[in-house]
Amino acid sequence: MSTAWGAHDTEPTRLLLLRHGQTPWSVERRFAGREDIPLTEDGHAQAKAAAQRLASRPIDAVVSSPLLRTRDTAAYAAEALGLPVEIDEGFVETDFGAWEGMTFAEARAEAPVGVDRWLADPGTAPPGGESFGEVVRRVVAARDALVERHRGRTVLVVSHVTPIKVVVQQAVLAPLDALYRMHLDTACLNEVDVFADGPMVVRSLNDTAHLD
Repeated sequence: MSTAWGAHDTEPTRLLLLRHGQTPWSVERRFAGREDIPLTEDGHAQAKAAAQRLASRPIDAVVSSPLLRTRDTAAYAAEALGLPVEIDEGFVETDFGAWEGMTFAEARAEAPVGVDRWLADPGTAPPGGESFGEVVRRVVAARDALVERHRGRTVLVVSHVTPIKVVVQQAVLAPLDALYRMHLDTACLNEVDVFADGPMVVRSLNDTAHLD
């Protein structure tokens, strides 16, 4: 894919990347990876608000991570848009292994050296989990396959913090360390255009206007 700036001959594939709504673990700031955590009451309200905002957008497909919190968030948008939900395993959250369900402080108290290594090196994984480097390879493959299936269309992807950050990081050609420097609120909306004949372009990041 070219990295040059210039005019494009194709319509982009527009990815609307929606983080799932609030969960009990997001409130408590716990590592939430593959555990099937439900939305809170506020999380359902956030998902409904996002769906209302997206209802007027020309969206062609709705894709979701397989986890409950993303499927429930996606269901509101899919109903508003009159579209089915396509499940894509590639957009599932990072596997945090032994740290799943812990707060950052709890993980650091149990494994201070391991947490420091994880923070310093995207190639380091939590015990029994997945490194950010592995997540990048998985998400890039899922993104490429999605764009191939829906080339030139607008796709709503309901996912999690890390996969959304990866799409943005890849779009701006940032180093993997950039994953540690982004903040995404629950139910935030992010937009990335993917051009077949040019670079990816980030149009918005951590947009929560629908939650105001």
